[in-house]
Amino acid sequence: MLPSSYLVRCQLRHLPRTISQANAARSRFVSTAKNLQKKPDALQANTKKESVAAPSSATASSSSTETKTLKSPTIEVGEDGLPHVPERPKSWLTHKVETSPTVRYWFMKITALLGYHSPKQRAGLRTFLLYERVCAVTPDAERSFWQNECDLPPTFQSWFIVTNLHFWMLTVRLRALPEPHGKFYVQFLLDHFFLDIEDRIRAILQPAIPPRDPYTFFTSFYVNPNIPKDGKLKRGSRAPERLVTRQMKIFKEQWMGMGMWFDYGLVTNDMELASAIWRNLLGARGSQGIAYPDSNPPKFRRGVNLVGGEVENPEKIDLEKEQGRDDGSGVHDYPPDEIDKYVGYPELMLDIVTYTRREIARLEKISDEEIMEGDLGALQFGKIRPHVKGSS
Repeated sequence: MLPSSYLVRCQLRHLPRTISQANAARSRFVSTAKNLQKKPDALQANTKKESVAAPSSATASSSSTETKTLKSPTIEVGEDGLPHVPERPKSWLTHKVETSPTVRYWFMKITALLGYHSPKQRAGLRTFLLYERVCAVTPDAERSFWQNECDLPPTFQSWFIVTNLHFWMLTVRLRALPEPHGKFYVQFLLDHFFLDIEDRIRAILQPAIPPRDPYTFFTSFYVNPNIPKDGKLKRGSRAPERLVTRQMKIFKEQWMGMGMWFDYGLVTNDMELASAIWRNLLGARGSQGIAYPDSNPPKFRRGVNLVGGEVENPEKIDLEKEQGRDDGSGVHDYPPDEIDKYVGYPELMLDIVTYTRREIARLEKISDEEIMEGDLGALQFGKIRPHVKGSS
C-alpha cells in the first residue's frame, strides 16, 4: 500500500501548472473586459466570427475525447533554433476555471486562502516555468552539439548533466535577487528540478504502456532501454523503491559536486572552470591515460551509468569491473582507433567555458523584475557556438 504522502503528492504535482494557467486565463478575461468597453463593435464582430466557426456539440464532444488520448507534450526545436514546449491539453479544472466566472472566482479565493498569491507561492509558480521553459529545454536545443561534438550517449545521465549546467547558471543569477526572493527562487527551482528527475527515473526503471504523463515533457534526447520492443511489459518488472531512492541520492551527490566545482571555477579562472567541465560534462576522458594502438592491452574506461545501464549486481557494484566493461550506456574513453578526437578537446572546453561565462554575464544584465515577471523567451539560453552557421 502506498503512503498517504505519496498519494497526496501525485494529486498535487500538477497544481502549480493549473494555477499558472488559471492566472493567465484571468488576465485574458480582464483584458477582454477592458477591450469590450473600448471597442464593443469590433468585439461583437469577432464574437460572431467565433460563433460561426464554433463546432457543434457532437464535434465538441468528439474533440474532447480526442484530447484525452493525446500524449503529453514533446519538446521540439523550431526553425528559429529555439526550443518550444507545445501547450498541453487542458485539464478539466483549467477548463472550468476558464469558462465559468463563478468557478474562477471561488478558485482564486481558495488559492488565496492557501497562500498561492504570497511572494513565496508566486516564486514557486514562476520557477516551474523557469525550469520547464528555460532549463529543461537546453539538452534538446543543442542536441547536435552535446551528442555529436561532445560524444555524450543518449542516456538520462547525459540529459541530467547538461540540464544541471544550465540549472546552475540560472541559480547564479537567482542568488542575486533581493531577499527573501533569492532564497525562495533557488529553493523552488531545485524542488522542480528534482521532482522532474524523480519522475523521469521512475519512467525509466518502472516503464508504463502507454507512458505516464511526465512532470514537464517528453524528450528524445535519451532513450529508455527498459521499454520492451514488443510493447508488452512483463509481470513483476516494477523496480523496488529502494533502487529509485538510491538513484535519487546519486543524482543529489552529483548536483552538489557539480555546483561546488562550477562555483569554484566561476570565481577563480577559466582553467578551473574548464577542469570542472571536463570532469563533469565530458566524462574526464583520458584521465587514466590515452590508449594508443600499440598499448598492450589497451585500457578502456567508461562512466558507470546505473539508470538505463545494464549494471550487474547493482547492490554490490564493483566500480573497477564496471568501468572496464562497455555496455553502451556511459561516457567512455576513446578507443585506440579514435584517439584523434582528443586533439579537439581544448577547443571544445574553450567553447563551453566561453558560453558559460557569456550566458552568466547576459543573465546578470537582466533586471530582477524581468527575472521574476518578464517574458520567458528573453531568458532562454543562447547557442553554444553562435559564430558557427547552422549550429543547433
